[in-house]
Amino acid sequence: MSANNFEFQGLQTTAIHAGEKPDSTTRASSPNIVMSSSFVTDADTPFSAENLQGQTTFFYTREGNPTVQQLEQKLAALEGAEACVAFGSGMAAISALMFHQLKSGDHLVMSDVAYVGAAELMKGLIPSFGIQVTRVNTTDLKAVEAAIQTNTKLIHIETPCNPIVRLSDIRAIAQIAHAAGAKLSVDSTFATPVATQPLSLGADFVVHSLSKYLCGHGDAIGGAVLGASDELSGIRDLLVHLGGALSPFNAWLIMRGIATLPIRMKAHQENALKVAQFLESHPQVKQMIYPGLPSHPQHELAKRQMRNFSGMIAFQAKDALAVAQAFAQRLQVIHYAVSLGHQRSLIYYISTQEMLETSFALDETQAEAYRNFAGDGVFRLSVGLEDAEDLCRDLDQTMSSVGG
Repeated sequence: MSANNFEFQGLQTTAIHAGEKPDSTTRASSPNIVMSSSFVTDADTPFSAENLQGQTTFFYTREGNPTVQQLEQKLAALEGAEACVAFGSGMAAISALMFHQLKSGDHLVMSDVAYVGAAELMKGLIPSFGIQVTRVNTTDLKAVEAAIQTNTKLIHIETPCNPIVRLSDIRAIAQIAHAAGAKLSVDSTFATPVATQPLSLGADFVVHSLSKYLCGHGDAIGGAVLGASDELSGIRDLLVHLGGALSPFNAWLIMRGIATLPIRMKAHQENALKVAQFLESHPQVKQMIYPGLPSHPQHELAKRQMRNFSGMIAFQAKDALAVAQAFAQRLQVIHYAVSLGHQRSLIYYISTQEMLETSFALDETQAEAYRNFAGDGVFRLSVGLEDAEDLCRDLDQTMSSVGG
């Protein structure tokens, strides 16, 4: 909603205008970057951050900043959320959410496959605080229900999940969580608000790594948690006390990237579908995983839950280690590098053994199921905005060199 109560209907209009208005002094059309760490205040302003709740003016950038606030307003509008808290990274956002929702004696249900940083957090630090964690295949609703305990406070899922692009049914899992008196958080980094708005499907919280598609250019790190205002006020307290503040400059870069998010996501999807179709028929590829392909085991769920299939692809290759070496040495267009959602295409090999050793807390049955699915490991390909034909030629010339 803008200052004159004009309601934005379209996603692209929201992406450009939400949270922004011309500067009242300079009349600048583009948002300013307010880099000041401190703000002139009144004599009766409280010094303690705990007493600043409801304060309408800015005090110290760790607690609030005009540029960061604009980003938060834009993200909330895109997700249909009451409130948003932005952080210095996606992991800072996830950590704050977990420490806000969970205390000693509580129980967390989490997907058995998740971003490595989140998985390592739930494997090590979170249990050290007396919080029980159960990892389940969240594509299996019966397994999710079976994992619920009387002390379950939160279910946390990624959809699509990192790195194997597997989906979870948000609406169904939200119903399971709420029936048990628990809440549901959804890491929607792969999907973005262009594809999915988890809050509208019943989720209580949405988490984003802003470093990925929302920024879109690989030049800023940030994170965000979105949800109801009363819950987010407590999460903002954790932001203040744990110090995970987002740089105003990074907030400005991310906000600039969001302006083109709907257009970029359309191009990412178009490119990813072409590349996925090419790889599905390539002799070096054993399995292709992309929600936009009919071969994806959850393609029907993808069509119901996602308005855009995103640009994330996973695939298995024959002689995977040799292919990984070739990618690292021979790719000309695609960069062999971590991260995702950038304008340039990025690929990285994630071995099954490394995933199991470093980030999973699974029983042997679950681990064996993952080995059966992932084989030696998967290649995670973030399809960028280059010409799809160039991406396919780059992949082909590299994979064809293996064993040649």
